[in-house]
Amino acid sequence: MTTQFADLARRASEDGHISAEELLSLRQLGWGDGIIHRAEAEAIFAINNVVESPSAEWTDFFVEAIGEFVLNGTDPRLMCDEDEAKWLIAQIDHDGKVDSMAELEAIVRIVERAQNVPDTLKHYALKQVENEVLTGTGPTRDGGELSDTHISASECKILRRLIFASGGHGTAAVTRFDAEMLFRLKDATKDDANAPEWADLFVDGIANYLKGFHLAHAQISHERAKELEAFIADNKANVGRFMGRMAKSAPDVANNFGKVFGKKGSNSQFEERAAEGNIVTENENAWLQGMVDADGELDALEQALIKRLSEEG
Repeated sequence: MTTQFADLARRASEDGHISAEELLSLRQLGWGDGIIHRAEAEAIFAINNVVESPSAEWTDFFVEAIGEFVLNGTDPRLMCDEDEAKWLIAQIDHDGKVDSMAELEAIVRIVERAQNVPDTLKHYALKQVENEVLTGTGPTRDGGELSDTHISASECKILRRLIFASGGHGTAAVTRFDAEMLFRLKDATKDDANAPEWADLFVDGIANYLKGFHLAHAQISHERAKELEAFIADNKANVGRFMGRMAKSAPDVANNFGKVFGKKGSNSQFEERAAEGNIVTENENAWLQGMVDADGELDALEQALIKRLSEEG
């Protein structure tokens, strides 16, 4: 971290305000070498902890900068390792809760952008978003509101982004963790004047869990990504020469490269998995029955869910 960056961060932390000029300077200095370093990220968190009435521009900068550090601060890019996850949680959870919309948005955006993140961060993100939906108040990044009296349209948007995130539990598919959170939110707010989007999200989410599917190896681990990047770096020239010789000496083989490596077969397997996922298993049915029976009544959202499942066969 440069002396200029540190001085700017200190001044902003002292007076609780950051001007447009200071924000521009932080952005220019932070990306001066093309990367956000840990000391810079911690200084940005320190500012966010004290800044009064943060602007939309500050929130955008905070989300972008923290995401850059966590996901691209070290190789492989768009990956978050266990140490980075623990660092992020410690920064946000210093007082046991998410303090600002910027922090909430940063968590969701990181899981949304990542190829994968550790389970510790996935569970933490899910817990924080659930808590904010139930108890949070104030403006969101997209101009909507968090509400502690009902589930708002903006909260539905945040929830949808998280449970269908690429770095989440199920790689753009709803998992049991997500589905049970949706049921908890439904039970906690069933008498509230929730946004119309909430009914759609609940039914879509639970139906996706019961009738969707995700590939077991769709998410690559941080360790495996590093191994593959090292292999490519070490063997790039040899692999390139091999492919070049193959194309020249055996064009028919090269043209049928996909068939040789089983792409046709893998597509068939994909379709089979999709068909299997569309069937609600006995275990899934038992889970659903238990969730519906938990409060002793069949409410309107559960009725809508059962109707959707029966219509889809």
